[in-house]
Amino acid sequence: MPRRADPAIRSVLVERAARMLADREPVTLRALVEGTGASTMAVYTHFGGMPGLWSAVRQEGFTRLAARMDAVARTADPVHDLVALGVAYARNALAAPELYRAMFDARADLADAPAADATFERLVAAAARARDEGRLDAATDPRALATQYWAAGHGLVSLVVQGVLPGDALAPLATGTAVALLTAAGDDPGRCRDSVGRAWAKGTASG
Repeated sequence: MPRRADPAIRSVLVERAARMLADREPVTLRALVEGTGASTMAVYTHFGGMPGLWSAVRQEGFTRLAARMDAVARTADPVHDLVALGVAYARNALAAPELYRAMFDARADLADAPAADATFERLVAAAARARDEGRLDAATDPRALATQYWAAGHGLVSLVVQGVLPGDALAPLATGTAVALLTAAGDDPGRCRDSVGRAWAKGTASG
């Protein structure tokens, strides 16, 4: 009788693989399961082998990001809500830095690429709402703006995750970047600073 998959073991193996990858440790079946209480067969039971494991590691990062974004409540302020999604992105990265690094390792295919893409589409939709509700210029391209916002945020978060920047530098740098980007897209500077500041004050990206 084939062994039944255990979600707890699956999660342990995913997180251990991500940690080993981040630490540049050789990832072998034996090294992966060492100390977990699982056998090497667990990798085949849960993932079908090592390629499936790496796919699952990447996917888990996006799954957790989606959950963080889903927890962001919609308010009457579209600029605040756009920035709050960026705060959720940062919190997700700092809560699981090993998974965050693995999310963008394109050497492994994603098991569900559309689910990963959906996290970015949340930013695009939020940017479109800010434009449509008159906070940004009518000519603003939501996808281009979302790409700029994500790229800037990803760069800052990556520097913090890698230890190049201290954690307490993230909020002020991200706040200044968001204000500069969104005022360039047409938002009123004072109103923008208020919206961005409130979004970061509510979610200090501590994990």
